[in-house]
Amino acid sequence: MNRTNSKLSTAILVLCMGACMISFWGCSGYDSGVSKEMQAKIDSMTNALKIYADGRDTLEQHLIKFDTLDFVIFSGQDWVRFHETHSNDIVVNWPDGHHTNGLARHIQDMIAMFVYAPDTRIKVHPIRFGNGTGEWTCVTGVMEGTFSKPMPVGNGKFIKPTGKSFKIPMCTVGHWKDGLMVEESLFWDNQTYMNQMGLGK
Repeated sequence: MNRTNSKLSTAILVLCMGACMISFWGCSGYDSGVSKEMQAKIDSMTNALKIYADGRDTLEQHLIKFDTLDFVIFSGQDWVRFHETHSNDIVVNWPDGHHTNGLARHIQDMIAMFVYAPDTRIKVHPIRFGNGTGEWTCVTGVMEGTFSKPMPVGNGKFIKPTGKSFKIPMCTVGHWKDGLMVEESLFWDNQTYMNQMGLGK
């Protein structure tokens, strides 16, 4: 079983067992009917079970979308497909503390990363999970590439490529609504990133 859903599946199993026991207790007494109090408990557990089941499905859909985003869309620089996972007014929080608004700006920032390291890629997600409703996801990855092209630094100036490769752990926390991320928080160590490219001090 996928480790992403193991705890959720256990919770669902417990709820199912509880619902069965309540039904059994309700039907095993001398009265042929179920009391209002018992029926309320059964209805409550049934609703909770549905919420967990629906959340599990939503969470898995979001995680699959994120796998495709990193492995195929980002790594393949297929920018026109970013709308499959990002809302048009997405807020993106960056590792250095600044944030941007809007999908168009986010795509520009992604493109800029490939100017000096055109082989930038994310091909693994060692950890991937989310909350019970699937509204939030947390995915770790490994971003790697090579500083092989000049890096623009403004005013027509560039830093010459060092030819050095980078391979850094990173994490993305996504807030989803209606199947799209409305906010994305990116985490990685910028100092390690610069050091591995030969730009650290």
